[in-house]
Amino acid sequence: MSVCDICCEELASEADLKTHLLLSHLENEMSCPFCSLSGISYDELSFHINIAHMEKDCQNIHATVVASGQKNSTGRTAQSCRNYTRASSVTTNSKKTCVQKVSQATPPSPGHPGPSQVNWISTPITGTTLSQGTSSHLESSPPSAAPAGGAVKPVRTTQIPSNCNEESWEREGHRKSKQKRLSSPNKEGTFPCPMCSLVCSDCFILQEHVELHLQDQDMAEGGSTEACSTGNSGSRLMQYECPLCSLSCSDSRSLQEHVDLHLEHCSASSTETSPGDLTLARKLQEEEEQKWREEETRREAEDFKKLQRQFGLDNSGGYRKQMERNMERAVSRGQILPAEFHRKRAEMLESLASGVDDGRSKTSGLIEALFKYYQREASDCAHVWLCAETDHYSSSEGDKGWGCGYRNFQMLLSSLHRMEQYNVLPVSVPSIPRVQATIEEAWGQGLDPQGASHFNHRLQGTRAWIGATEIYAVLTSLSVKAQIVDFHKPTGPGDTHPSLFEWVKQYFSRSASRGARLPPRVVQTTLPPIYLQHQGHSRSIVGVEQKVNGNLCLLLFDPGLSPVEIRRALSQDTAASMVRRMRKFPSALKRRQFQVVAVKGVLTPEEKQIRILNSRTLCAEKIP
Repeated sequence: MSVCDICCEELASEADLKTHLLLSHLENEMSCPFCSLSGISYDELSFHINIAHMEKDCQNIHATVVASGQKNSTGRTAQSCRNYTRASSVTTNSKKTCVQKVSQATPPSPGHPGPSQVNWISTPITGTTLSQGTSSHLESSPPSAAPAGGAVKPVRTTQIPSNCNEESWEREGHRKSKQKRLSSPNKEGTFPCPMCSLVCSDCFILQEHVELHLQDQDMAEGGSTEACSTGNSGSRLMQYECPLCSLSCSDSRSLQEHVDLHLEHCSASSTETSPGDLTLARKLQEEEEQKWREEETRREAEDFKKLQRQFGLDNSGGYRKQMERNMERAVSRGQILPAEFHRKRAEMLESLASGVDDGRSKTSGLIEALFKYYQREASDCAHVWLCAETDHYSSSEGDKGWGCGYRNFQMLLSSLHRMEQYNVLPVSVPSIPRVQATIEEAWGQGLDPQGASHFNHRLQGTRAWIGATEIYAVLTSLSVKAQIVDFHKPTGPGDTHPSLFEWVKQYFSRSASRGARLPPRVVQTTLPPIYLQHQGHSRSIVGVEQKVNGNLCLLLFDPGLSPVEIRRALSQDTAASMVRRMRKFPSALKRRQFQVVAVKGVLTPEEKQIRILNSRTLCAEKIP
């Protein structure tokens, strides 16, 4: 009996076997009973079965053969499984290789075993030198249909490299056999691979090709897992997942290197795009700076306008316009009649034209009234020093809120007019517009160029505030020697200035004590009052008190007091209350800075020119 090696069918003779092989198993229509491989030669099919289908596949040969439509019996199928299983077995020796003789297509003879028998022969390897301890797996592929004459094809052997194990070598052979199968595709249709750019002509070829992809991935994963398991001495592999791409790494070092590559790529990408980002950032910064500058300019302009309104430099009119507006407002409120409005307006215009103050806000005789008051009362005072006779000028409707500096200058002039040595001064006290014109004339002579630029060389027709420097400039232009003393910082607790009080005392007491061993308790000196300036207001110092306990207090004329209020000092009944309002202790004068202007005599023409030159950088005496 002859048995077909392909389908395990038993045939009566060798001639029947040949006929069976030619009819049932043509060389170009060979198909594998274990998978979908077909259309290959007998040798290729045998090599494919020995390489691709190991012993575990033979367990399902019966079901596979039945599914493929091949005729078989249970006994022949089991026998074929045993043949294929034994044909797939490999035995290694240190210096010899077991060569498996695959069953041939020729019928058995008395001297040759049948296809169901396998002969194991040990033959020395010729032409190949193996190192000691190295095994090689040589597989013999069965020949195709036996040629006429019953000659047997030589056995083909394959040597397994020393750096591969048996399983990987068999997988590699299976992959190569499938790749060989793909070399002759049918042209009936095209099937593109979803994993690469290959286009197949048959769906079965495409399926095998995709399986190759999957096997390559399994081999790569299996090899890395086996290497990690071997390196860790069989320990369980710990996976480290990349937080950026979910890649699993075998150790933390590999993960670190992998993440570094991500970061380097991100850094390179950001470096490539940095010029555009930098340009955008600079543009945004420039726009923000431009917006900030515009906002700052707008804020400065608003603040400057507020200061101009506060100090009367907003061109809203001067003394004349303010007086007319206030009188019109009084008429609209019914406080004065229209006829009285026109009369007062005519008097104002006449006064402005003459340049002399109309005297409506002037109060005289106050220093004499104070002298009598201190002689009669004020027993708690050890010494009292008063200035020379001085008139008090109150702010009027035309200069209320900004004319205190001009009114204090009028008080000083009213005192100087009573002294013979100051006969260089005008006989009458000028009006406020005339004082403004006199200050402009002083600037024209070269006095205080910095102050002139501050007011833009213009005071007439404005409500500009003036201070100690303007008083010094106008006195110098009138040939009056003046001195500016700057108490630039507090010298006592709570921002008080006890040094200012002591300086005023020395100013008045030196003149009163000349030629007298023991000065009287109340002294009226021949000295003019002192101009006192601080932030936002100015007043005139007309005297100083020294209490029994040594404390000092100043007596001040304030332009803010109305003529009705200040005249209460002329009456004995109301003089005490008025003096209390005029009296200022150190605790009542709390400012960061005070300036005083004191008159010291008359200037010669040479001294005047020197002071004009020195006023380019106006300096004051600082205490302390």
